[in-house]
Amino acid sequence: MQSAFNQLKSQLEGDLFTDNVQRVLYSTDASQYKELPLAVTRPKNKEDIQKIIAFARENGTSVIPRGAGTSLAGQVVGPGIVVDMSKYMNRILELNEAEKYVIVEPGVVLAELNLFLSKYGLQFGPETSTANRCVIGGMLGNNSCGLHSLVYGSVREHILEVDAVLSDGSATTFKSLSKEEFAQKLNGNANQLEKSIYKNVFDILSNPENQKEIRTKFPDPKLTRRNMGYAIDSLLNSEMFSEGGEPFNFSKLLAGSEGTLAFSYRIKLNVIPLPPKHKGLVCAHFETLEESLEGNLVALKHHPQAIELMDDIILQCTKENIEQNKNRFFVKGEPGALLMIEFACATEEELNTRAVALEKDLRAAGLGYHYPLVTGADKIKRVWALRTSGLGLLANIPGDRKGVPGIEDTAVAPEYLPAYIADLKKVLKKLGLTSVYYAHIATGEIHFRPLINFKDPNDVKLFDSLMSEVAALVKKHRGSMSGEHGDGRVRGKFIPFMLGEHNYRLLKSLKKAWDPENILNPGKIVDTPPITESLRVIPGKPTPEFDTFFDFSRYRGYFRSIEKCNGTGDCRKSEVIGGTMCPTFMATRDEDKTTRGRANILREFLYSDDKQNPFDHREIYDILDLCISCKACKSECPSNVDMAKLKAEFMQHYYDIHGIPLRSRLIAYLPRLNPLAILVRPISNFMMGTSVFKKAIGFESKRTLPRLSKITLNRWTNKAIPAPETAPKGMVYLFNDEFTNYNESDIGIKAILLLTKLGYEVRIPAHKESGRTFLSKGLVRTSKKIATENVNLLKEIVSEKTPLIGIEPSAILAFRDEYPELVEKELQPAATELGKHALLFEEFFSEEIEKGNITEDQFDTEEKQILLHGHCQQKSVASTAPTKKMLALPKNYSVKEIPSGCCGMAGSFGYEKEHYDLSMKIGEMVLFPAVREADEKVIISAPGTSCRHQIKDGTGKTAKHPVEIMYEALK
Repeated sequence: MQSAFNQLKSQLEGDLFTDNVQRVLYSTDASQYKELPLAVTRPKNKEDIQKIIAFARENGTSVIPRGAGTSLAGQVVGPGIVVDMSKYMNRILELNEAEKYVIVEPGVVLAELNLFLSKYGLQFGPETSTANRCVIGGMLGNNSCGLHSLVYGSVREHILEVDAVLSDGSATTFKSLSKEEFAQKLNGNANQLEKSIYKNVFDILSNPENQKEIRTKFPDPKLTRRNMGYAIDSLLNSEMFSEGGEPFNFSKLLAGSEGTLAFSYRIKLNVIPLPPKHKGLVCAHFETLEESLEGNLVALKHHPQAIELMDDIILQCTKENIEQNKNRFFVKGEPGALLMIEFACATEEELNTRAVALEKDLRAAGLGYHYPLVTGADKIKRVWALRTSGLGLLANIPGDRKGVPGIEDTAVAPEYLPAYIADLKKVLKKLGLTSVYYAHIATGEIHFRPLINFKDPNDVKLFDSLMSEVAALVKKHRGSMSGEHGDGRVRGKFIPFMLGEHNYRLLKSLKKAWDPENILNPGKIVDTPPITESLRVIPGKPTPEFDTFFDFSRYRGYFRSIEKCNGTGDCRKSEVIGGTMCPTFMATRDEDKTTRGRANILREFLYSDDKQNPFDHREIYDILDLCISCKACKSECPSNVDMAKLKAEFMQHYYDIHGIPLRSRLIAYLPRLNPLAILVRPISNFMMGTSVFKKAIGFESKRTLPRLSKITLNRWTNKAIPAPETAPKGMVYLFNDEFTNYNESDIGIKAILLLTKLGYEVRIPAHKESGRTFLSKGLVRTSKKIATENVNLLKEIVSEKTPLIGIEPSAILAFRDEYPELVEKELQPAATELGKHALLFEEFFSEEIEKGNITEDQFDTEEKQILLHGHCQQKSVASTAPTKKMLALPKNYSVKEIPSGCCGMAGSFGYEKEHYDLSMKIGEMVLFPAVREADEKVIISAPGTSCRHQIKDGTGKTAKHPVEIMYEALK
């Protein structure tokens, strides 16, 4: 079909890919399924969609609509043409404040839409835990709900109109119809497919026998979360078929249809006012899960905005996650379960009154032991971040048994939950399984995640048995197998059992009427393949094992560290949302530049490899080349997928096969070349400034390269480090990193003078370079030697009382981040202990402020404003908080942090010719505009040497290291 695809590609305004890498990238979602598509397309408009559908019809294949690819039931996995709507069709087209609606393209991200709407005091109600990357088209396909579904319901309640392309390529609009307009669709419709669609639904829903079957066999009407099959029960309640119903609207059917009926290209949504400003979360702590189920029923009587559940297993997982551990500030003791109960009130007084009343009722019922009220937008955001991290955190459980989707989406009416959970626990016990319990308890949906190993054929059979047993329980309580995640291919099998064969035949006839040639996302909802086919792994196939330089034993090896990525797509959030992960995706919106994309490529090529050396894959090399090793994924990814570490390990093995490129070798060994270069410093600086030199080594000629200092810091300190100017407050070791020593010794000198003037004895111990340049270029073998030498040199002298402090974040944080996993096992305890006391300069300074050893009296009182850009690795494995605290110490200094994520330089990345444009694009997203817009009097600050160079090249402004600012602020 390649020639046919080539012809289609020439006709599209958007993109089309048929290469193996792109097909692998789109072969999975957040489910356990994997199937290689024929091609991947990224349309730019309705006409592109029509051409793609026409191609599928002519060539006997299918189209699979896809948004962010976060689906948990395999909805966007299939053998046809994947159509990614997120790249181009992501515009907000119209907002009508008066009539309270917004019109969007399907690729608009929910959180970005709500940021836009918030300026007008509006919001789109349904809010999923994936809000920062899920798109409206995917939410329509899944009929998404989210944590506020108790008050806002699902997408189905908020969908007004859908402009869609039908399976024959014709375009139409679905909206509310009067009885007369419905009749016109039946009788005076020139579009024959559309006419047959309306006739089919009329024949189904006007039949009394069908009406009876639907009303008696579909889930309990009390259950708001009911997402099984097609929503013909919702259409039955329209005025066409039920007295006093709402106008008929096929958009309600498209909500939850998973792209199997029509292909939407424009969506009109109802928008609502923002909730009252005074919000609070009563975070009720319970001894057991069972207590929390009863507590939920008590809380519902108080009419909250939301109630969410977290069990003890997930709470334990949050301790292991760098980012989420910071969000546990409200947790007391070791609760068996937490309920986060949200109130939104007109006044603070009302909020406190409702919180007190809830606590009183819970205590009266003997439920719970701690009921903190969390208020303030930032703290509430942190609590919800803790809750919504659950799915990703589960991937952190070591080993091959993972919390898999399947029974995770079952829902029953809330009053039935205690009995249902009791029944479910019996089933799990019988099958020898355990599960986590979390999520939307207020609306009767708890996400269960039993641990299953799909690599084990016995567990595959166990999964099938589990699904069947749970389906019987859900039916017993007249619930729904899918509350919000959809049927897809994991739950479609159970629709005949749950809804009855009669109703299932109705659903099949409806699919046939809409899509007679089975072009639109086949194998989802109806006629689904067996739930144990097309799994990501081949049952019985051994997990690849590799000898590595880094120690990956914590997650049982290199390959399992890759497998921690479960596809939830947190790395797809944009610069509009904020955060640092993943800069290259933010700048391009390309799937192959996400952490998930890189993990998928690594996993697939290493798993399905038939080469003698599995690391011999140019495909992996090319994909990892654009990972800038910012380290954000190590903390911002709920699964802590450390792609920088995975990349470095791969690069070493790849170089062992193909050799180290000259440029990579030059960059890595720069710290060892500098002693020679500085001997002829004027000549070296001149040469490095020439275009000829830059081009010769593959650097962008527009870049300015770091110049060598007039004197190295080592040479300056050899003359004698000044003694403390006041009574000694302590002694510190300064890590004289390779960047400070040779390129910015003036900052090192100021750091020493600042410390000595404040009363600290400073020593520079014997040590090697940090190894950062070697790590960044994948020369891990050499990095390992450096780490070992440094740990041995420093382990006996560095302690809590005599810490090792560093100026360049990427250098000093190597001790904390990489060294403990680089050195051999016997040295790891020493490396870990050393890492605890290897501090950023700002961390040490901030701690001394806390102790009262450094005060504002020692600094001037002149008013100054500082605009701070934080270093990526500092944001990931440490924090920018100490930097802000230090800079704000002088009485009239104010500090504002730019929400800039990564600067885009990333060590040598931004210097390299082929990466220059992307590097600058990353800088232009947030950082450069913020710096340019700053008043000339505002001081720009950045701790990272690469960041300061990027700011200079991108804006022409000079950024100072925080050390320089504090030195200049001394009285």
